[in-house]
Amino acid sequence: MADSITITDNRTGEQVEVPIIDGGVDGTTWAKFMPGIWFHDPSFGSTSGAASSVTELDGENGILRYRGYPIEQLAEHSSYLEVAYLLIHGDLPTATQFEDWRYEITHHTFIHENVRKRFMDGFHHDAHPMGMLVSTVAALSTFYPEAKDIEDPEVLQKQIVRLIAKMPTLAAGAYRHSVGMPFVYPDNSLDFAANFLSMMWKTAEPRYDANPVLARALDVLFILHADHEQNCSTTAMRTVGSSHADPYIATAAATAALYGPRHGGANEAVIRMLTQIGSIDQVQPYVDAVKRGETRLQGFGHRVYKNYDPRARIIKQTADQVFEVTGKSPLLDIALKLEEVALNDDYFVSRKLYPNVDFYSGLIYQAMGFPMQMFTVLFAIPRTAGWLAHYRELLEQGSRIYRPRQIYTGHPVREFAPIEHR
Repeated sequence: MADSITITDNRTGEQVEVPIIDGGVDGTTWAKFMPGIWFHDPSFGSTSGAASSVTELDGENGILRYRGYPIEQLAEHSSYLEVAYLLIHGDLPTATQFEDWRYEITHHTFIHENVRKRFMDGFHHDAHPMGMLVSTVAALSTFYPEAKDIEDPEVLQKQIVRLIAKMPTLAAGAYRHSVGMPFVYPDNSLDFAANFLSMMWKTAEPRYDANPVLARALDVLFILHADHEQNCSTTAMRTVGSSHADPYIATAAATAALYGPRHGGANEAVIRMLTQIGSIDQVQPYVDAVKRGETRLQGFGHRVYKNYDPRARIIKQTADQVFEVTGKSPLLDIALKLEEVALNDDYFVSRKLYPNVDFYSGLIYQAMGFPMQMFTVLFAIPRTAGWLAHYRELLEQGSRIYRPRQIYTGHPVREFAPIEHR
């Protein structure tokens, strides 16, 4: 028997057989059979809006793969720039391809002086770095007007390189502006993560050499955050991209979606929760309050994962390496105790509430010296590669402009009355 579903219209007795392809059913068959009747799925939790070969996410079994490669292998053996190449091009690079890619990215890290002096410096001194990042990425569209020629593969590739390369420069510049420190230019002798750390922390020294353990830890975090299937910001990227907006505008839209606390702000919420708990002896009372519905357990559970987030295991190991260099965070013991209590409580286990990637990432960022307002910015830097991979895939698929349907629940037809009669 073919993999299919048979749908019967009980009003007429008519039937239609809908094939199941790659784990989904074709919505166009339904639309032809039942015109004017829509699936109602607020937040699209049960709807596939894209067919993609970029990332495979199996939430039931805790599996995450980029282009078929398990995230565990990439985090252990690869680098962020190599993973970015994989996401964009579909395969891991050869040595020659990687050297060309690394050179291109490295030599596009500089930003136009007018972006910095006339645009970024125009923000108020206490502007949030994420707000600055959203605005500045969008502004790049005006500096590279040729970017609108998205049908030209060479032009599009140049914008992809520019965005991946310049995002750390913009991010560090936004931070430096927010704390009143002078802008630091990229250092092309440094690799991707170390260069970003130099632009963040350099003061008067001729060259800033980041601790290699911290630079590698940041690179691993960038790998883990590079893509995550059809999340809110990726869907925003694809939605705006489907209108054929240029890559800068689409990336700005995705960054704006990430800015929301429900998406990119989860690790900040974890830090606030651990700070609120305050000490190990307050962990159990806090867990009890969660079970009574009085508060939430931040950093546990996931919209898609119904098993242990594979990124959380990697990030926990990375945290241990970071704390050996920076010293242990005072919040770490609380986090470890909270994880222990929750994972031994059937209330959480039965609900499949396991630690996710945000549970430890904020502790690592905090230990490395990043303020909480930079956490989401740190998320946006690597996710740019994933966003752009989806953007290019969308164009290659010849996708129609996104246009979901709605179920109208408002007033029936009403007659207009002049204002004096209302």
